[in-house]
Order: sequence, then structure tokens, then C-alpha cells
Amino acid sequence: AEWCGPCKTLGPILERLAEEAKGKFRLAKVNVDQNSNLALRYNIRSIPAVKAFRDGAMVAEFIGVQPEGKIREFIREVAPDQGDLNLEKGFSLLDMQEPEEAEMCFRDSLETSSENTRARLGLINSLLLQGKGNEADDLLLDFPTSPEYASAARLQPLAEALVRLEENIPFSEAQDPLDAAFDNAVRLVKMGNIEAAMDGLLEILRVDKHFREDEARLIMVAILEMLGDKNPITRQYRGELASVLF
Repeated sequence: AEWCGPCKTLGPILERLAEEAKGKFRLAKVNVDQNSNLALRYNIRSIPAVKAFRDGAMVAEFIGVQPEGKIREFIREVAPDQGDLNLEKGFSLLDMQEPEEAEMCFRDSLETSSENTRARLGLINSLLLQGKGNEADDLLLDFPTSPEYASAARLQPLAEALVRLEENIPFSEAQDPLDAAFDNAVRLVKMGNIEAAMDGLLEILRVDKHFREDEARLIMVAILEMLGDKNPITRQYRGELASVLF
């Protein structure tokens, strides 16, 4: 049967996504005029009404025409594929401060979908937490325009600093005490001693808020981005950074 009325826009999108899913979920369409008892049972008051069922129970729904991106997100939530599961596991492992295991999950997710920018950003974070600047920097190059682009851009200064350290490129020709402190802070990041690195950067910023054309500040911001909002020390150091700068 043809889609009709308000469903003419949404119906073909759902059919295409169901075809793309290759059996991950089954799409069924119901004519509410011909199935009034079913419409009453599920409280259908307007159309289109999309309801997701798992094991015979309704688990999610939305009403009205939605953008395709929202529909894809809805489907991922109710019928995640292995790439989605690896992705969410990776972020959970990052929250638990287990970057090595998270890295494996993000790599697996990218094998399923190489264009997944969330997985790419997660992999970058897990690499930086392990001090692996070169690969993280490679992944940041030409990062696709996406909702994750701004986060990726904030990580760039840290990746570049780690690359210089890994390739033994001097940070500065003149090694005054602040230069030495900056070098040490980057080394501490590479060693995984993140709090000590941030303490060192804060001390530099207390002396010079614009040290090396704001490089110390930008790396501090990158570390906070890398740690994420769920890390218990992020709020503390974000507050200390604000107090130093303002």
C-alpha cells in the first residue's frame, strides 16, 4: 500500500533506512482507519506515529515528521549495531579512565563505520590519554565537519605538543624557567601524570597568562577537553584555570 497523508514524507525515509539496516529491524505500517482497535490500544491520536517494539513490548516512540538525522538516531538507540555498541563501550571505558581498552573499542567501531566522527574523536581522546601524539595528530588532520569538529579542534594543540616531544623538536630555543616548566608539563602528559601536568601549566599561567602566544592556555583547555566533563577532576581544574585567567 502507498503511504498517504502526512506519512508521505516520513514513510519513504523509513523504508530506505529499513533497507539499509539489512534486517536489523523490521518495518511494519498500519492503516489506523482500518485498524481502529489497534490504534486505540496504542493511543494513536495523530499520524505519523512511529513506535519501536522489542520482545513484544514498546520501548520508544515519536510522533510527527522528523528530520532524517533524528530518525537515524532513534533507530540507533532502539536497534544498535555492533559498531554502536563498541562506540558506547569505548566512551564508558574513557569515563572509567581505561584508555587502552577504550582505544580497542573505538578501532572496532571505526572498522564498522570508518566515517563515524564520534568514534574518531573517541579514538583521538584515548590516544592522547596514553600520550600517543603522532597518531592522534594524524587523525585530527582534515577532521570532517561535524558536531564533533569543535572538540577535535580544541585537542589539536595538545597533539602537536606531544608530536614535538616524540620527535625531539625543541619547544623553544631559550630555556628559561617557564620554558623548562612547560617542557616538563608536556612530558608529564605523555607519562599519564595528568594532574601534575595541569598543576605545572597553571603555575606558568599565573606568571604569564599568554605564555608562548597562549600555547600553555590552549594545552590546558585541550587536556580538559580530553578528560571530558564526567571526569571528577575536570570541574576542579576548569575552575582553577578560570580563576587564574580572570
